[in-house]
Amino acid sequence: MFSKRHQEMVAPEDALKGRATPMTVSVVHRALGVPITPPFDPSLEVAYFALGCFWGAERKFFQAPGVVTTAVGYMGGYTPNPTYEEVCSGRTGHAEAVLVVFDPNVTTYEALLSLFFESHDPTQGFRQGNDVGTQYRSAIYATTPRQRELALRARDAYGARLVDSGHPTPTTEIEDAGVFYYAEDYHQQYLIANPNGYCGLGGTGVSCPVGVFAQD
Repeated sequence: MFSKRHQEMVAPEDALKGRATPMTVSVVHRALGVPITPPFDPSLEVAYFALGCFWGAERKFFQAPGVVTTAVGYMGGYTPNPTYEEVCSGRTGHAEAVLVVFDPNVTTYEALLSLFFESHDPTQGFRQGNDVGTQYRSAIYATTPRQRELALRARDAYGARLVDSGHPTPTTEIEDAGVFYYAEDYHQQYLIANPNGYCGLGGTGVSCPVGVFAQD
């Protein structure tokens, strides 16, 4: 039903070449009424998550307390400034990702990690439910060493809970953040513009409380 290229990561030398021109993004956040592009206030923090189709994933985060703005885009691959069609071809190596800008005085990165793990099934490899392809993989792209440490700790702790509940171990990849390529305008806050639009996210039902992995 799905071609092999959708189920295996493309090799760097086989990736699409992309383009030098960034995607034009002109929208203000449809739900929050604020810009979705930098510069962001230096008092805020930035995080990146990939958890399946980015339409529903973005909504999970912009509805969370302490989140100032969000955007959807592409990360973790090789093709510069890809289009949605190119990402869906399986030939860019990118995941569908969500940029999350949050106020650390209101929420924490640990709380966002809990939301991330509870909002999808992180054990499925290159798929999320009926969405199959490398772009739907579970991933966290850390912007600081502290974020990376917490992400690794959370994956290990939540993975133990999943296994105890009869699930496989997580396949979530954790990498340092590279370039975030903004997706086309029509993808931004898609489920605000299209309230009846598709959302394929579904969690495992296993909780990921912050206290399981957060330590001083």
